[in-house]
Amino acid sequence: MPRTVNPDDFKDKQKEVPDTEYARTIPCNQVSISAPFHWLSLGLHDFVRMPLISAFYGICFMAAAIGIVLLVEWQGTHLVVMPSLVVYMLIGPFLALGLYDASWEREKGHNASLLHSMKAIGRNSSSQWAFAVLLAVCMIFWMRIAALLHALYPSVQGAPLTDFLPFLVIGSAVGFVLACVVFSISAFSIPLMMERRVDMMTAVFSSFNAVKSNIPAMIVWAALICGGILVGFATYGIGMLFTMPILGYGTWHAYHEIIKKKHHT
Repeated sequence: MPRTVNPDDFKDKQKEVPDTEYARTIPCNQVSISAPFHWLSLGLHDFVRMPLISAFYGICFMAAAIGIVLLVEWQGTHLVVMPSLVVYMLIGPFLALGLYDASWEREKGHNASLLHSMKAIGRNSSSQWAFAVLLAVCMIFWMRIAALLHALYPSVQGAPLTDFLPFLVIGSAVGFVLACVVFSISAFSIPLMMERRVDMMTAVFSSFNAVKSNIPAMIVWAALICGGILVGFATYGIGMLFTMPILGYGTWHAYHEIIKKKHHT
């Protein structure tokens, strides 16, 4: 049965709950609203210190973004954006794994290597794939909601703004709620599954709890992530070469500061 771990469990090693327990919630720390800027600076430091790894994953993210931009221009419609984002949601977490692994190796005092970071995909792969599918399902659900809301779209071309308001207000509200849910369950899930090898539900519950406990800081962090993604797409994907590795490294540092560390006997 799912349960929430009491923080006291981590004060007494005899009471420590093993990572193999299913669907639990790992406790978190609380951070200040300025913490995201520290994570970003640490991410920038890792970006500079690991140029080869940063370039490799940056190029991967850039190629995916360029592919979406070219597909939209080729099709001449924005209807392909959502299906493209579903694919992006599937490959994104696995690319981020390499960045997390590289930062983790540097934290341990090791020399991070591209080959080692690529092998991170094999750590707890079943839970990671399950989570990627969960994100894809969320995006598909989002697409279906958008299709239903399209009934509110004005049927007359060139209709006044007031006719668009029901569509814009309801669509924006639904999109905002779904975006908040996806961000909350994914903020720290992948690092947890990689480092602790926990199951998907434990990672999701723990991530949601960490975001809920640090709302001001996570709002700032979400804004920084959105800004980095917007810069990437606004530059036809070229900005992804820089923004995504820095944000990936920064996410690892955010995870290590917020999620309580495991005690060893």
